[in-house]
Amino acid sequence: MFAQEFMRNALFAGTFVGLACGLVGYFVVLRAQVFAGDALSHVAFTGALGAAALGLDLLAGVFVATICGGLLIGLLGERARADDVTIGSLFAWTLGLGALFLAIFTTQRSGSGNGAAGVRVLFGSIFGLNGHDVRVSVAIALAAAVALLAIARPLLFSSLDEGVAEAQGVPVRALGLLFLALLGVVAAEATQAIGALLLLGLLAAPAGAAQRLTTRPWLGLAVSAALAVGSVWLGLTLAYVFPSIPPSSAVIGVAVAAYAVTLPSRRIVHGSIESTTR
Repeated sequence: MFAQEFMRNALFAGTFVGLACGLVGYFVVLRAQVFAGDALSHVAFTGALGAAALGLDLLAGVFVATICGGLLIGLLGERARADDVTIGSLFAWTLGLGALFLAIFTTQRSGSGNGAAGVRVLFGSIFGLNGHDVRVSVAIALAAAVALLAIARPLLFSSLDEGVAEAQGVPVRALGLLFLALLGVVAAEATQAIGALLLLGLLAAPAGAAQRLTTRPWLGLAVSAALAVGSVWLGLTLAYVFPSIPPSSAVIGVAVAAYAVTLPSRRIVHGSIESTTR
């Protein structure tokens, strides 16, 4: 397995993408912003369609769309936390815009060769990453992970008790906007590996499992990252052994299975997590 270059590329890039998804996903679940992650996955695909319709680089379109989408969700929400009405409105608008871009692409640029690239954004193409793609993926995922860890302590404080955090001088709104921007970056990067349709699974499932396994936030953060990386490795291995299984489906299947195993646990109480931080 390791003798194959495409497999080495997939595992190397997938490790860092999983790390970033696990770390960011922990706060997505803790802050009850899973719906925002789902919305940004659709924003990613719309960004790809927009770039394809305009004849631009698809990855650039995905990044611009998801980062702007994350910031927009934060700006329209209370204290940079998105509400369901805001996200639902963005969701509907994004799908409508995506339909418009799809119509433009199919009528004007269907012969440009970007059609297959659009499908890769939707379903992921981790086995198709070349050396340049791997380097870009690793650099972006690592930068996002480092940025999140740099703000993790005040972000945790504001996630658990916004009022007290704000009274203590924590820039709650700025942190919320920065986090949603980081979520946009990770969402854009992860679309290369697992696709926009399945992105939410790698953000939410490992984090949800981690919060059921431990009420200690820092340990939970590490467990979430470990489960996400482990899901990528095991999923890619299964896809290699059974070629009929798409790699993105295998990765998400493993992540969801790990979450299902933790369902009997009842330790996902927000108050329990909060009490361990005091």
